[in-house]
Amino acid sequence: MLVALGPAVLGAQQAAGAELWRLAGVTVSVPAALARDGAAAFWNPAQEADGARTLASLEAIETPEIVGASGLLASLRVQVKGVGRVGLIYGRMQLGGLTRTSFGPDDNGGTIPFYTHTAGLTWTRSFGATTLGATAGYHDTQLDDLHESHWTFDIGAARRINDVLRLAAATHFFARFQTADNVQDLYGAAELRVFQGPLWDSSAVATVRARYGVTVTRAGAVDHAFGAGIEFGPPLAVDALLVREAGYGGAAWRVVGGLRVAVGHYRISFARDTGVNDIGAAYRVGLEARLR
Repeated sequence: MLVALGPAVLGAQQAAGAELWRLAGVTVSVPAALARDGAAAFWNPAQEADGARTLASLEAIETPEIVGASGLLASLRVQVKGVGRVGLIYGRMQLGGLTRTSFGPDDNGGTIPFYTHTAGLTWTRSFGATTLGATAGYHDTQLDDLHESHWTFDIGAARRINDVLRLAAATHFFARFQTADNVQDLYGAAELRVFQGPLWDSSAVATVRARYGVTVTRAGAVDHAFGAGIEFGPPLAVDALLVREAGYGGAAWRVVGGLRVAVGHYRISFARDTGVNDIGAAYRVGLEARLR
């Protein structure tokens, strides 16, 4: 009996871990395939070159108290001549506040551990206007007394067309060729530059971009994302995203906003998700260091 249930139990563990990472993804303020800089290789390993020889980043994620999830993402990427950009990524998400109870309503059997963490080796390289990337990752999930670990291999690609149009796609947590899989996601997105020039009488040049993204998730459900961003060169960028999620209980809409500020070799980012069904907002704060 236990042998027969084994694959189903392991599959449930993997799905539980994937849902924790989807909680982390709600604070990404651009379509996942278009994510850049910082720990963005976690969402799309195809990261375009920007002149930095070494890039290190750390991001902290906090969800509403009613959800109780928190985590972090860290990355380190270096330029290797003739190879491209190689690096390491690490992430951990955990859900607190789970307690074990017996038949008595006042009996407390202690807390139930629920966490997942991922470590991976990532590579990316640009070939003209096309950037390719790949990540091999090891995943470990603990839910109460059940423990599961597995490997994934993800690929990504991004293509620029005259700095006007950018197309991107990536797999996320790909482990097997199976369509009815609650763990694996597939990202696709497009970004179009709709304006570039001074705003009003200002001498600062602004760039405005429109974005659309799609995520095939949870064994075939499709999420849609509509967004826009405005950049004032490297020092300041603001992003907004409207997401339609095809969840288990029906479609839901949520809004994500993001802000990035550059100071010298450092970039500070902040993002906030409005949440759905009045459960509260999720937040992400990041710090990135670049050496040229």
